[in-house]
Amino acid sequence: MSDSDCDVVSSERLILVVDDDLAMRLLMREALEQAGLRVIEAENGEQAVEVFSREQPDLILMDVQMPVLDGFSACLRIRAGSGGDEVTIVMVTGLEDVASIQRAYEVGATDFITKPVNWPILNHRVRYLLRAADAFQSLRHNEQKLSQAQLVARLVHWEWNLADDSWVWSPSFRQVFGVGWAPVDSSYAGFVAMLAGGERHRVEAALARAIVQRSTCSIDHDLVLDDDNVRNVHTQARVIVDHAGNPVSMQGIVQDISERKKAEERIYFLAFYDALTGLPNRQLFMEHAKRALFDADKHGHRVALLYLDLDQFKRINDTWGHGAGDELLRSVSERLQESLRGSDMVAQVAHAGGDEVFSLSRLGGDEFTILLSNLHTASVVAQVADRVLEHLSTEPVRVSGQDIYIRASIGVAIYPDDGKEVETLLKNADTAMYQAKRSGRDTFRCYTNQMNSQFAKRLSLETRLKQAVERDQLVLHYQPKLDIRDNCQLVGFEALVRWEQPGFGLIPPDEFIPIAEDSGLIIPIGEWVLDTACAQIREWRARGRQAGHVGVNLSFQQFNQQGLVGQILHALQRHSVDPEALELELTESTVMHDVDSNTVILRNLKEVGISLSIDDFGTGYSSLSYLKQLPLDALKIDRSFVKDITTDSNDAAIIRAIIALGKTLDLAIVAEGVETPEQLEYLRQHGCDFAQGYLFSKPVPANEAEKLMEVAFFSCAAGKASGVG
Repeated sequence: MSDSDCDVVSSERLILVVDDDLAMRLLMREALEQAGLRVIEAENGEQAVEVFSREQPDLILMDVQMPVLDGFSACLRIRAGSGGDEVTIVMVTGLEDVASIQRAYEVGATDFITKPVNWPILNHRVRYLLRAADAFQSLRHNEQKLSQAQLVARLVHWEWNLADDSWVWSPSFRQVFGVGWAPVDSSYAGFVAMLAGGERHRVEAALARAIVQRSTCSIDHDLVLDDDNVRNVHTQARVIVDHAGNPVSMQGIVQDISERKKAEERIYFLAFYDALTGLPNRQLFMEHAKRALFDADKHGHRVALLYLDLDQFKRINDTWGHGAGDELLRSVSERLQESLRGSDMVAQVAHAGGDEVFSLSRLGGDEFTILLSNLHTASVVAQVADRVLEHLSTEPVRVSGQDIYIRASIGVAIYPDDGKEVETLLKNADTAMYQAKRSGRDTFRCYTNQMNSQFAKRLSLETRLKQAVERDQLVLHYQPKLDIRDNCQLVGFEALVRWEQPGFGLIPPDEFIPIAEDSGLIIPIGEWVLDTACAQIREWRARGRQAGHVGVNLSFQQFNQQGLVGQILHALQRHSVDPEALELELTESTVMHDVDSNTVILRNLKEVGISLSIDDFGTGYSSLSYLKQLPLDALKIDRSFVKDITTDSNDAAIIRAIIALGKTLDLAIVAEGVETPEQLEYLRQHGCDFAQGYLFSKPVPANEAEKLMEVAFFSCAAGKASGVG
């Protein structure tokens, strides 16, 4: 969109945001005001009607469910009032709530926006709707400028004379829809003939209902033009009556919304497909698998689940970087599709069954699944697995100037022999895949009940972790947190657990924390971290060192333990540490699991003086209405948003919104993963309070952290400690 386009929709345009959720209104205001739009607010439908009557805004963003007067009723009352027939009303509803969307159109809404709202594109959507509204007003008020306005907005005007059944399109019809100059059937039947067969009854019923009720009509549908040119359109119409109130004609517009539909399809793609490879993601795989099992059970067929994991992928990622890893994954995806499409055995089974029998998905990372359905015999599975492995490894892949040979391990589970639920088949195929890796890699193994390699590996790791706690092999490293408002002054640390195993060196947490969480070992590890951090605070203070707040992460399991508050207070008392010295960090999903119960726990911790923060904020899905009720001190912005803050407008918009939300709720904002001066400067300019990251210091052992306390301040430009102690 050009700058001139922005000026057209932004200058003096007034947007009314109606929502009973204060946080939602604030986020919408932030997003819209960033686009230069003026915003006013209402907290319920009744107030919205009053504010509209007084202010006459250009566009209304209306929540559906509100107290006092809901969005549907408010829309009806606004439409019935002065100026209400022209204003653009956008209903905000749930993604899957088809009934609400249909109801929104019935009460006269112009359009709808789905929840959760995609904040970075909200202002673009509003600009688009404002332009469409301008064009529609020009259509009604200025016949001379109608043609040009319709072309800009991709609008076509039509009129249906009910007496003689004639249907007249505006001259812009051919230009907007790219139709040739062949005669167009100027009758209602001609219009109906352009409707897709499956939609004719729905569209005709909507028009007939509007005539009977002397009301408006608003509906989305397809228009089939010459040469099978199908356009997605939005039709909006009103009934014209004579002096006696009898309908004599219907006037309306058809707007080409094909581009909007493509955007919606893109959103669907991002929800159900892997953006890197274009393959179905885990969610869509689960749907395909459940449907395949249902069909197999109905017809007495078998289904094979092949679980494929690349060999040594992590080493490739670590050696050549994630860009090379992504490039390799795309190549793997292409080769997998080629091998399956070219497999004679798959083709034979597909021919026998009459349907496509394979479904390829990427579960995440370097894990892929192949679903073979409609099988009458399991013998074909081995041949398919062999072909896939051969096709992957025959020729090297050129990645970052290097020839890399792809090797993979495959585990196979068969329905119904190895499980009757998708989750069971996945688990067993995963177990078989690990057996394939233990057998030398670049091979496949079918699941058997005797396989226990995965369990043995897990048990070994659990045992070693338990021993690590008992033998003092766990250590804490501390990463400084700085006040970037005040010359990058040190204000605290975050305590991070590391595993120092003899013979293996320092093992990072991402290699053992997931297993610890699954096994329950995260609870004793979490207790050790809390106790060790408190002991370290006491030791520092005994030597006159001021560490500020020391942050400790609480896992989901640890937070939901009985007697958590007493356990934390006991650790503080045992080491004679003031509660004000401790900060507890929890994830969004942990806090939102049981908000009412968790709020009580957080308030108990807050009352004794412990600071509380939400870690990795933005990666989960918090209920903002609950968030404002929680006794929090800070929000920590996840490093994934900070990483591309200076190059990705979406990440930048999210961070601005989080900062604005934090200021509104009187919460401090901490940015994690700050690595460049440019990132730091952006955060400072937009009001971020604190930061931590490699720009200042990596997590360091306690003795090195103590040296950092001797520094008066950190150089924000250089990212290194400087000054005097």
